[in-house]
Amino acid sequence: MGYTITEKILLKHTKLKAIHPGEFIRAKVDICLGNDITAPFAIEEFEKLGAKDVFDRKRVVLVPDHFAPAKDMKSANQCKRLAVFAKKHNLTNYFEVGKMGVEHALLPEQGLVLPGDLIIGADSHTCTYGALGAFASGVGSTDLAAAFATGECWFKVPQSIKFVYYGKPRKWVGGKDLILYTIGKIGVDGARYKAMEFCGETIEKLPMDDRLTMCNMAIEAGGKNGIIAPDKITRQYLRSIKKEKRRPGDGKFYASDKDAVYNETVEIDARAVEPVVACPDLPSNVKPVKSLKDVAIDQVVIGSCTNGRLSDLEIAAKILKGKKARSNVRLIVIPATQKIYLEAMKEGLAKIFIDAGGVFSTPTCGPCLGGHMGILAEGERAIATTNRNFVGRMGHPNSEVYLSNPAVAAASAVKGKIAHPDEVV
Repeated sequence: MGYTITEKILLKHTKLKAIHPGEFIRAKVDICLGNDITAPFAIEEFEKLGAKDVFDRKRVVLVPDHFAPAKDMKSANQCKRLAVFAKKHNLTNYFEVGKMGVEHALLPEQGLVLPGDLIIGADSHTCTYGALGAFASGVGSTDLAAAFATGECWFKVPQSIKFVYYGKPRKWVGGKDLILYTIGKIGVDGARYKAMEFCGETIEKLPMDDRLTMCNMAIEAGGKNGIIAPDKITRQYLRSIKKEKRRPGDGKFYASDKDAVYNETVEIDARAVEPVVACPDLPSNVKPVKSLKDVAIDQVVIGSCTNGRLSDLEIAAKILKGKKARSNVRLIVIPATQKIYLEAMKEGLAKIFIDAGGVFSTPTCGPCLGGHMGILAEGERAIATTNRNFVGRMGHPNSEVYLSNPAVAAASAVKGKIAHPDEVV
């Protein structure tokens, strides 16, 4: 009996000769990640353990990105805790403001993630890195603390669901629409503690940025991880990162065996997927954009670990160039990293957003989790390229969040209501 790609990676990181879904294992980790919300708790527990040092100063990564740049004294103290710990243990990969970015966009960009890696992070969207053919999953802060000290973590080997996509996507349809459509199809618990393996001819031609978006939102279907077998697009992405910057080598390119066992196989015709929006208050409440009539909005957010990469900003700028956001709409654009910020400036994208009446922010997770840089007041409604739209996610419990791709978000800013890009271009 063969193994899935997820099972192969997990097995490789143990001393076992075989593993099976449902089995509890201890596995070595390649990267441990914490941010300014979760890492302070992990640091506290690490110190309670009496550990003298981290297991590998190059493999513990700290990124203050959620409430950073610090929005108040409490968040400043949280960030300081990371800085002090990083200095004490001489961590190679601590990213202070000015160097940091939204963590799940930053790590791949910095070459810290390689195919075949096992990565944990005290943030649920750590599953993003599966786009590079790695096993990546969110963990609790106490598990992160133990990994800081030992370089290991425990897992229950997940069953896998194979999602097979075929056909050429329509205009304006990207990875965000494919994953929202999938979540709408199976529900927010449809892949609970299962590996979501994305494959098929559509995925094979999908750019890396779209793959990152899809794996990022595996957790929104309850998935333990999202994963795509590495291929020539993965190799091209790795080559785009300067060798002196990234970790040595190209990692390990795993693929699922032909006789691997799946809990379920789901086939999706990408040709049938339209630009969609996840309506309040679940990522699974998915509807075609064209079916939503006169849904007025107060705010548009383009950014986050889901859709804050350069290609996302380029799509939004294509819609907004020469146009204005409605005067009653707040347009907030947040590049996911400093590198993306600079590239957006060089390409003239920042000017397009500002000329459209928007603001162009330094990298931060701020509005996505209702932290800062775009909090919603009572009764307000936003459309965002973020990943969650639960009650109160972006501010007041009586506010609403709609999730979309960058093109739909940009078109909605111009129309002042949720709109299809074809209505604007």
